[in-house]
Amino acid sequence: MGNVIIIAIIVVLVLNGIYSGMKHFKGEGGYCGGGSEPVKKQRKELKNVIAKKTVIIEGMTCDHCKNRVEKSINDIDGAAAKVNLKKKEAIVSLEKDVSDEQILAAVEKAGYTVVSIR
Repeated sequence: MGNVIIIAIIVVLVLNGIYSGMKHFKGEGGYCGGGSEPVKKQRKELKNVIAKKTVIIEGMTCDHCKNRVEKSINDIDGAAAKVNLKKKEAIVSLEKDVSDEQILAAVEKAGYTVVSIR
């Protein structure tokens, strides 16, 4: 009887781990230090792009991280970001002059580290 209880507990723990892992890698839920609400994907279109910058970012591991960085950069007036999680970079389109410091501050506010901006 004791073995059955132990096996049942192990099965429940494994199933819970699989379920939580699936949610994490889909970017759902408050993972990666993001709080309890998921960050929804946010698209921002600019009318007159005058420049683009590539921002190399460390610390992003899932779609939730990607969405947080995109939202934070998109909150900058005149900037729109598209993050590539595999390349660990954000392509930031600009329709007016936005300083590297503004972009750096936005990424750090989201909880990630900027390696370089070019």
